[in-house]
Amino acid sequence: MYKLMTPGPTQVQENVRMARARECTNPDLDEEFVEFYKETCGQASRLLHTSNETLILGGEGILGLEAACASLTEPGDKVLVLDNGIFGKGFADFVSIYGGEPELYTVDGKNPIDPKALEEFLKGRHGYKYATLVHCDTPSGILNDIHALCPLLKQYGILTVVDAVSSMFGEKVDVDEAQIDILCGGSQKAVSAPPGLAFVTISEDAKKVMAARKTPIASFYANLKIFDGYYEAKWFPYTMPISDIYGLQKAFCNIEEDDKMLLRHAKLGESCRQALIDAGLTLYLEQGFSNTVTVFDVPKETTAEAILEMMKKEHNIMLAGSFGSLAGQVIRIGHMGANANFADMAETMDALGQTLEKLGVPLNCSLKERFCELAKMQPSGL
Repeated sequence: MYKLMTPGPTQVQENVRMARARECTNPDLDEEFVEFYKETCGQASRLLHTSNETLILGGEGILGLEAACASLTEPGDKVLVLDNGIFGKGFADFVSIYGGEPELYTVDGKNPIDPKALEEFLKGRHGYKYATLVHCDTPSGILNDIHALCPLLKQYGILTVVDAVSSMFGEKVDVDEAQIDILCGGSQKAVSAPPGLAFVTISEDAKKVMAARKTPIASFYANLKIFDGYYEAKWFPYTMPISDIYGLQKAFCNIEEDDKMLLRHAKLGESCRQALIDAGLTLYLEQGFSNTVTVFDVPKETTAEAILEMMKKEHNIMLAGSFGSLAGQVIRIGHMGANANFADMAETMDALGQTLEKLGVPLNCSLKERFCELAKMQPSGL
């Protein structure tokens, strides 16, 4: 087995794996599981600082993104798609699939979306039913300030759909402070559970809009309204993946018990970026760095494929390349969730340094030594 240091899926802690091995009941008939599901949904809402309802969906994180768009979009709806990354732009496809009219607000993909520039844009444009944006766009590692952007959009009466799959629990995500209408998360990133679950928080404003639809939602599975009344009826719209949810609940418990999680992500993320810079490598982004993933340009002396293969074959560590326009251009180090620990990051930086030097890439310093200098763990346990 490779040591996963990818930006999702991430390493899974042993207590999460064991939770998934619990004896299964029938989730369609056992009312105790309905209570467990509802409690786990409430646990997610608490962790995300909101009283909004959370629903756990039986599908990988992208299901949440599509379900949000499917549930809000009616034919002809104007939707603003904030685009400074591959997943940001990708929301337009979901809007179009369900008959909406996406309008892209496209900015430089190496910098975060500027709230002041967006405000100038919005002053002359109205009539958007909702806007979509990505907190951390994982292919590039760009981090957008949802706590500034979403309240701005709400000032103009625009609902907000936020993809925080790759950011939540590695970066601050406060749903109520940010006034997010539908927040989408997934199990396999900083949550550090296996892939297979999405979860969404839904505001009362979003529920009112869905209830007032003039046309039916053009999906069954990607339809948030099919959960209406599930708890009162003690009946799920489809059979829930019970073992996955047992594991997710334990992962949420791990997060609740880790009061230094955000601080540790910040320390390790900053140290990783600076060590790469000091060694003479080039970060892909100019600013707006996420503390969950670091992305650097492939040096001219080698290729992404060569780096990734040598890391696996000689060091048993899996990093990630990227895709779309970034395919073959960058390498991604995932330091999110269970990956975000000093020992694994030090081992990864050591292996990466050895790999690059073996591939003929000159380095100004030892990646491991510089990282360790920067990320010295304090007595507090960071």
